[in-house]
Amino acid sequence: QVQLVESGGGLVQPGGSLRLSCAASGTIFRFITMGWYRQAPGKQRELVAGITSDGSANYADSVKGRFTISRDNAKDTVYLQMNSLKPEDTAVYYCNGVIGGTHYWGQGTQVTVSS
Repeated sequence: QVQLVESGGGLVQPGGSLRLSCAASGTIFRFITMGWYRQAPGKQRELVAGITSDGSANYADSVKGRFTISRDNAKDTVYLQMNSLKPEDTAVYYCNGVIGGTHYWGQGTQVTVSS
């Protein structure tokens, strides 16, 4: 059974930084495309960043230059480093893994950017 567990969310002031982590279990992590999504109140869930098994990354335009996705295959973990955070980055952030066309999701972690 595939499990994804996020950590690292919290409250941060505008301009601050946070690093989210997502630990995977129950699958061969290194072969999986991973991603981070977010969902703000009243809005649809959106892709923030994705990373393929070979390390190629892509980002939403709204976070380019501020967020960095990375993965450590030895630890079965994907990270999202978020810098220069803005109030509009406030959302629940979800880890996602795609295996054979099936999407797996973590439970989500709240990120709040506020002064």
